[in-house]
Amino acid sequence: MTDWEAADRQLLENLERALAEGTARAGAHLACRPGCIECCIGPFPITLLDAWRLQRALQELERNDPQRAARIRERASNAIREMSKDFPGDLATGLLNGDTEAEDRFFERHATLPCPVLDPETGLCELYAARPLSCRTFGLPVRIGDQDLPPCRLCFRDASAQEIEACRVAVDPEGLEDQILGDAGGVETLIAFALTGCGAPARPPASSQRT
Repeated sequence: MTDWEAADRQLLENLERALAEGTARAGAHLACRPGCIECCIGPFPITLLDAWRLQRALQELERNDPQRAARIRERASNAIREMSKDFPGDLATGLLNGDTEAEDRFFERHATLPCPVLDPETGLCELYAARPLSCRTFGLPVRIGDQDLPPCRLCFRDASAQEIEACRVAVDPEGLEDQILGDAGGVETLIAFALTGCGAPARPPASSQRT
């Protein structure tokens, strides 16, 4: 295992521990349940580290259940065709170009497109253990850097502002993700591109492998 892979494992362990504490405090205020797909509809940017985890998980699934993996790849390919006309980036690589306004318009136009990893029959994520950090943190109120983000609109409906703040979770306060990604921290893609193999390298670039 490389240093950056060990750092990524530590990142996920730290995150899951913090989220578990927030979930325990939230109790019935948290609506997240298996089959709830509020956070599974509409594309959103992911890092190259997120893409690497998804690619590795899909490769493992291909070894154990090739038919299931093929269905995921097919959904990803269909999603790319759907999004290709107005994709704000390089279709050959699947990398976004960083134009925030163009990306916002793009995400709004495709807001009803399901995630390729979402099983349409069960409503479950088929690569749940490798889901991006955005998926892991959706639901609870979170703090990313110095920015406080609200909870999912389905959660904390009857909660006071004080109750919501009591459940806020600081996401990666040590900045491990930024350390792993390094100069590639601003490079983003979409889940569909990562799953087809053209969206990101099989590992973060060499310039980002410092810890």
